[in-house]
Amino acid sequence: MGAAGRLLLWLQLCALTRAAYKVWLPNTDFETAANWNQNRTPCAGGAVQFPADKAASVLVRESHAVSQVLLPLDGELVLASGAGFSAAGDGPHPDCNAGGPWLFRNPDRFSWLDPHSWHTRDEARGLFSVDAERVPCRHDDVLFPPNASFRVELGPGASPARIRTLSALGQTFTRDGDLAAFLASREGRLRFHGPGALSLDSEACADRSGCVCGNAEALPWICAALLRPVGGRCPPAACHSALRPLGQCCDLCGAIVSLAHGPTFDLERYRARLQDLFLALPENQGLQVAASKVPRAPEARTADAEIQLVVVETARDGAGGAERLARALVADATEHGEALGVLSATLRHSGAPVGGGDSAGPEGLGSRAGLAVGVGVAVLLVLLGALLLLHRAGRLRWMSRQGPESAPTELPLGFRNPIFGQETSPELPPPLALELDIDARQSYFANPLFAAQAEAEA
Repeated sequence: MGAAGRLLLWLQLCALTRAAYKVWLPNTDFETAANWNQNRTPCAGGAVQFPADKAASVLVRESHAVSQVLLPLDGELVLASGAGFSAAGDGPHPDCNAGGPWLFRNPDRFSWLDPHSWHTRDEARGLFSVDAERVPCRHDDVLFPPNASFRVELGPGASPARIRTLSALGQTFTRDGDLAAFLASREGRLRFHGPGALSLDSEACADRSGCVCGNAEALPWICAALLRPVGGRCPPAACHSALRPLGQCCDLCGAIVSLAHGPTFDLERYRARLQDLFLALPENQGLQVAASKVPRAPEARTADAEIQLVVVETARDGAGGAERLARALVADATEHGEALGVLSATLRHSGAPVGGGDSAGPEGLGSRAGLAVGVGVAVLLVLLGALLLLHRAGRLRWMSRQGPESAPTELPLGFRNPIFGQETSPELPPPLALELDIDARQSYFANPLFAAQAEAEA
């Protein structure tokens, strides 16, 4: 095959391969301030200590004058060109050890399953990934920077982490046998540890509509690693009726658009469309979209996967921009669905912001009106209940609008009138007579006419 043929074959393979590069971020370099208990590199004359029971490979790029160095039982210091250590007393900084020795932090604290540990190379502006896809997926290529030292905890070992290729220490592994031999070597054991395992899947994602990440089983451990710095619990969402997209650890405010697609749908082309036609608009500068293929609900009969679009606002107190953009995406899919390969689109969105923030559009007005009506009905019911209780207790009596000729229909409330010499109504029953309040009894006996009647009855 000639050079032109090889170039054509390479271009075809690149077109078919739809993998992302995931780059490892943490390092165990000596000069990284975050690796030390005082959050700065040891000063001249400092006493340096490494954890005795922790194995690690530490890259040293510069020369350091130290008073003493306590090395681990198993580990290595990799010296770059011109780097080294020299013995020194207190040095030019007498207070260098005032805060105690310089302790190298636990090198085992970095986990493969922690989304904070990874960066997706060439991720476009305005696009992001749900938590499960921030960790290397089944068809991803993994790169450990060759100019840094590192150590990785591989997880609990429930199932091996599957990736496409792994590049470390100047080598690229594409076969399970070669990777297994590297992990069993001293170089591999100093950099990878834990009960977990790595497995290579050389099959590239050849589906133009994208491939499912494959981290669903590992999601509980991914979320545990992600939330460990905040106590293991999700922060409360800043809206009512928050959403939980597939692959996300915590509820969020925004909108989710689900696209049912046909064989002509192209995920990369659709992502470019999102950037050019929607995210580039000035009114959408504070919005981000995650677009990926996810498993479809088991009850669905059309396909086993769908495209999930997660729209969120970068500002915590967003004003409905996510819902507005999501509705625009649904309208775009409805109008251009045949050209895009989209069969249908459905929308879900979160509710109004917590704390009485305004919700955009008529739906927000309807929510506030419904809340006002509900509060009014509740107040009215409370008042009616209070009136009924007062009436039953005898503290409240209904006034009749009937004329003098109307016959009484309830228990009579009159008494004998000595002035007219006739009985206008029967006597009050004893229970009702006892319910007269104190003021009523005082006014009754203060009247001379009523007092005479009372003395006669006595």
